[in-house]
Amino acid sequence: MPKVRSKGFANPAQTWDARFSTDSYIFGTEPNVWLSRQRARLATGAKVLSVADGEGRNSVWLAQQGMQVDAFDISPVGVGKAVKLAERVGVRVNFSISSAEAFDWKVGEYDAVVAIFIQFADPVTRATLFQRMKAALKPGGVLLLQGYAPRQLEYKTGGPPLLDHLYTEDLLREAFGDMTILELVSYEDVLREGTQHSGQSALISLSARKAFSGKAE
Repeated sequence: MPKVRSKGFANPAQTWDARFSTDSYIFGTEPNVWLSRQRARLATGAKVLSVADGEGRNSVWLAQQGMQVDAFDISPVGVGKAVKLAERVGVRVNFSISSAEAFDWKVGEYDAVVAIFIQFADPVTRATLFQRMKAALKPGGVLLLQGYAPRQLEYKTGGPPLLDHLYTEDLLREAFGDMTILELVSYEDVLREGTQHSGQSALISLSARKAFSGKAE
């Protein structure tokens, strides 16, 4: 497979370590609101991957719902905080310290892949990452993805200040057109996710199902 590259920071692990080096959880400890509203799409006992999971708010919530959860992030500091959060609430998550490039992407492994605000990826990186996420799904598996839309550049309440890192409906339809799109919606809402996602935001959310009969990509 081609390499996954990240252009957002010269040293992303170091940058995120610095951001996460505080006693508080900079994105909060509650799950992403849109993700929590997708609970009905996720079966209890499902095997789920949380991509670029940060301080663990989403993976821990998934585990609390009775799922088998793998999660990775490039930041050792972030993963350390995620481990503490899981211990605090009494759930088990299989955490890994890894970049998207180095993660062991197993084909056909997961019932669901969750990717919430993973917009560190430039367009070339993003295409490869999207392909790997699709390939990691079992037939019939569900992809849940949320990110910022271009108008977010006006609000400046979170996310990268880079237009080509943001999502549009056309971009996501093209990327996931080989799946059954269950929901694809652009909307605005006020986020209250710690200090980093706070205020009026331009959002886009996608849920899509991999074909039951299709071969893993």
